Amino acid sequence: MSAPLFGGPVHSGCVYLVGAGPGDPGLLTLRAAEILARADLVLFDRLVNPAILDQASRARLCAVGKEGGRPCRNRQHRIQQMMIAAAHRGLVVVRLKGGDPFVFGRGGEEALALVQARIPFEVVPGVSSFYSVPAAAGIPVTHRGLSTAFAVFTGHEAEFGSSGIPWDLAARIPTAIFLMGVRRLPQIVEELVRHGRDPATPVAVIARGTRKDQEERTGNLKDIVERSRGLQAPATIVVGEVVRLGAVLHASQISAALAGMPRGAV
Repeated sequence: MSAPLFGGPVHSGCVYLVGAGPGDPGLLTLRAAEILARADLVLFDRLVNPAILDQASRARLCAVGKEGGRPCRNRQHRIQQMMIAAAHRGLVVVRLKGGDPFVFGRGGEEALALVQARIPFEVVPGVSSFYSVPAAAGIPVTHRGLSTAFAVFTGHEAEFGSSGIPWDLAARIPTAIFLMGVRRLPQIVEELVRHGRDPATPVAVIARGTRKDQEERTGNLKDIVERSRGLQAPATIVVGEVVRLGAVLHASQISAALAGMPRGAV
């Protein structure tokens, strides 16, 4: 393993595990933009905003995204093989993921594979959707007097019942956030109520957060499934009293259009 690459020049024959942020290209980090501009190969997930790929003007682009609800173990192994093979050929490889690569992005698995293959790499953090998407809807994940703690869960595990998610914790924590859970919303609601969460607890489901076509549905655990019908992934689910602030703060935010500032492309 070579010395860390962070903050230095972009090297050949290496891999960058890069977070693309929640969707708005304006939330891409400067480091990520720098690396994309010099990349030879970009392996990107399906949730990455196509406008962000414009930053990689000289790179070969390869979609390797996994569809939700489908087996991905073999595909993940193939992605790791592709990264390693390209780096061995001396290429600058970017593994581009929505949000942050170490937040439900399997970035840790990929980093371990690179360590075993003795490929130099750098992790470039991204703005995670677990806090940025609620913020775009006017919902703070913590707020004095309402929520002094929060927890983030993967919605994919909801289909496997109580073994995948600590539902007792999710039911007690002031703010529970579920990523990639829109298809599992009925199971999430059922488990939270079964483990003691008040059915009147406010809930927000935010689809395509930070993008121009962001869409939110709010309600409570009793009615959010019905209210959210028709919403398409990706979506972030927020459960807790902080959701009540969204109605006030979201409506009061100065929109980019009114301020004359550019907003990210869809």
